[in-house]
Amino acid sequence: MSERVLVHVRFTPNGLVTEIGECPAGVSAQAWFDRLSNGGFHSYQPLSGGRGVFRLHPAELSSHKAASLN
Repeated sequence: MSERVLVHVRFTPNGLVTEIGECPAGVSAQAWFDRLSNGGFHSYQPLSGGRGVFRLHPAELSSHKAASLN
């Protein structure tokens, strides 16, 4: 099985992102969620209680981080 990085997300009741893991400095939580969603929503799993998780390969995560800084 290949290694995956879990990026945890927390939402407000109205659906806005309040917290998200692995967020690059200077990027808002909502912008980081949008970036990850647009780059591979197939890796997102919604959870109960206003939470969710992205399951990304380390290379995918690095690529998203680099692109968000441009």
